[in-house]
Parts: sequence; structure tokens; C-alpha cells
Amino acid sequence: MEQRKRKSSKTVASIETEYVRSLRKKEIWRNKQKRRLKKKLFIYAIIAIAVFGGLTNMFIQQKQTLQDKEQQKKEMLAQLEEVKEEQDLLKKQLVKLDDDDYIAKLARKEYFLSDKNEIIFSVPEKKKKNDEKDDGKE
Repeated sequence: MEQRKRKSSKTVASIETEYVRSLRKKEIWRNKQKRRLKKKLFIYAIIAIAVFGGLTNMFIQQKQTLQDKEQQKKEMLAQLEEVKEEQDLLKKQLVKLDDDDYIAKLARKEYFLSDKNEIIFSVPEKKKKNDEKDDGKE
């Protein structure tokens, strides 16, 4: 036989015994406990989501900072290589400047200085460039 749950109607009066009252109190207490549990779980879920979101945000920021630092490192290494090359060139030039023959050659070339009994002819560079352009067009 099937037992059906019957809804209490307003016309049917319930029997007020000690047992029925204790059952109602237990049911009310269980419902309150369920509501408290749901509230606690909801609060814990909100806290967990906030913590997870904060950690994710921090991870993304640190990843971006790391990429920026790596890019900066690449740029600094490239700049370091350029400075080292320039330093090597300057050291070579310094060694050359200790040589008297090199200084004499440089003075003749840059400042048109001459030795005794030597005549210097200067040829304008503009004419040379124009002649080279004309030769290439023909």
C-alpha cells in the first residue's frame, strides 16, 4: 500500500501532544541548521573566489613584470655589446696614437700638414662625387 503524504489543511486540526511539539522543534532546528550551513558555505565560497582571484591577479602581474625584466635584460646586453665594441675600438686607437708614424699620417690626412720639401694638393670632394654620379649614368 502506498502511503501518501498529506498536506495539512486549515480545516483539520493537529493534535497537540508533547511528541508532536518535540518533532516540530526538531524540524525547526534542522531548518535553521540548514540555513546556517548554506550561509556559511556561501561565505566560504565568496572568500575562496576572492582569494583565487587575488592569486590569479598577482600571478598575471608577476608574469608581466618578468617579461618586462627579460626584455630589459636583452636591451642591456645589446647595449653592453655595443659598449664593449666601442671600448675595443678606442683601445686600438689608443695603441695607434702611441705610434709616431700613425700620428704623422693622420696629421697629413686630416690637417694637411707636410714634411720638408713636400707640396700638398687638395682635390675638392664634391667634384669627385659628381664625376662618380655622371660615370654611373652613362
